[in-house]
Formats: sequence, C-alpha cells, structure tokens
Amino acid sequence: MKKNHLRGSLCCVLAALIWGVAFVAQVAGMDHVGPFTFLGLRCYLAAAVLAPLALRKRAEKPAGPRSTRALWGAGILCGLCLYAASAFQQYGLQYTSAGKSGFITALYVVLVPLTRLLSGRRPSALLWGCVGLAAVGLWLLCMTPGQSGLNQGDLLTLVCALIFTCHILLLDRFSPHFSAVQLSCIQFLTGGLFGTPIMLFTETLRWQDIAGAAVPILYAGVLSSGVAYTLQAFAQKNTDPTVASILLCLESVFSVLAGWLLLGQALSVRELAGCGVMFAAILLAQLPAAQKSIPLSAKNRAA
Repeated sequence: MKKNHLRGSLCCVLAALIWGVAFVAQVAGMDHVGPFTFLGLRCYLAAAVLAPLALRKRAEKPAGPRSTRALWGAGILCGLCLYAASAFQQYGLQYTSAGKSGFITALYVVLVPLTRLLSGRRPSALLWGCVGLAAVGLWLLCMTPGQSGLNQGDLLTLVCALIFTCHILLLDRFSPHFSAVQLSCIQFLTGGLFGTPIMLFTETLRWQDIAGAAVPILYAGVLSSGVAYTLQAFAQKNTDPTVASILLCLESVFSVLAGWLLLGQALSVRELAGCGVMFAAILLAQLPAAQKSIPLSAKNRAA
C-alpha cells in the first residue's frame, strides 16, 4: 500500500511537471501558428489519444441510448467550457509570460471552494485568508510600479481561471455518473469541433507553419492531455486527495522554472515574491480546515 502511495505521489509530481512545461510549449507553438490553430489541433490530438481508451471502456460496459445521450450532453457542455477557458489562456500567453500564466491560472484552486456561497454555505475563515493572500500575490506578480491595471495577457488569464472554476464544477457534477476517460475524450473532441470555425475564419492555416509547430502541438496534445491525464487518474486512486491536490499545484512552480530555463523569461524579485505568496495561498486552500464550510442559515440562527 505504501508503495502505491509513493507511486501515486510521484505520478502527481510528474503530471504537474508535464503541465508546467506545457505553458512553454504553448508559447513556442505560437511562433509558427495562431493561438486558435494551436488550441484546435491540440484538442483534436488529445481526443485521438484518448479515443482508444474511451472505446475500450465502452466495449467493457455498454451503455443504453439514454445513458449515451446523457454522456454526450455532459461531455459537450464540459467541452465548451474547457475550450473557452483554454482559449483565454492561449490567447493571453501572447501578452504575458509562461510563469505568470501558470500562477494566475492556478487561482481556480482558491476560487472553486468560494463557490459554496452560491449553494448557501459560508467558506471558512482560513479560505477567506487564502483569497486575501492570492489577491496580494496577484498584485505583486502582475502590477508593476506605476501600472494602473492588469495588462491584457494577465487579465485574459484571470478570465481563464474563472472559466476553469466553472469547468471544475461541471466535472464535479458529471464525473461520478460517467467514465472519466469517455467524458474527457468528448470534451476534447467538442473543443476541436467548436474551435475549427474560429480557427479557419480568424487565422491563416499553412502546412509549413503547422509542421514548424509540430513538436509543441504534439507535446500539448499527447503528453499534457493524454499522458498527464492518465497519470492523474492513477495518482488519485492511490493518493490522499489533499496530498494529490497539493502536489498537482506544483504545476505553477514548474511553469515558472520552465519559462526561465527554456524561454529565458526571468521574473523580478517582486514578481517572484508574488509567486511565493500566491503559491502559499494555493497550498493553504487545499488544507482540510480551509475546505470546511457552514450553512449560511446556521450562521443566521446563531446570530
């Protein structure tokens, strides 16, 4: 059992590393193709990688027509949300660094528990503290002296984090009822199909450009989506959920390191301090004490 826990933890770290380096691949790919072309091809490739596993699941456990329709409905809805979040992130990377994008995207870890307010529950005091820390970290990371607001890339990535929050809530709603592999495959296929018209009407496709971006697209489609997804699925079966989520948060740290080592995107002392504060908020938000909440009605009765 301990060996499985160790393997699960290592899989979490490896998945986080793959996802962190994927930010570099996303930047490098846009040296050759536009953001929507990169994203569309990545979605199609990820769907192709997951399709054999999804078909195998279907063969092992055939579903009736009603269940199949429900699966496709859930997958399409999740896929539209996933594509929207990824599009904001991909487009934003034209105007911000890989490291900044990684940390701002990771804010969904703090935002997801806050959505309990929508269901009539009050987040814990620790979680509110995490929100405050995240805000301070975001200010240090993105607001240079004399700057009046977030730059275009940081703002687009912040919208991406908000939409990823919605995507996670949708997955939380649908994943207990469907195969995770099948749901994910439909998501990526939906993203590719939905993004194709955007790609064709906003960008010029040339085979030589696609060939130039082949390695980043392959990395993002195969490793970041197919392999890392499989590692995460294995890890979460063999690792405590809190430990797994904390280890997966290393994605943001790896995005900074990869941007520095591979793209020469060094951060200032102020920006590094912002990363540190945001990472502390992300880690604290994963603790059981931060995940606790109480009904707002109970609070009112106590008052």
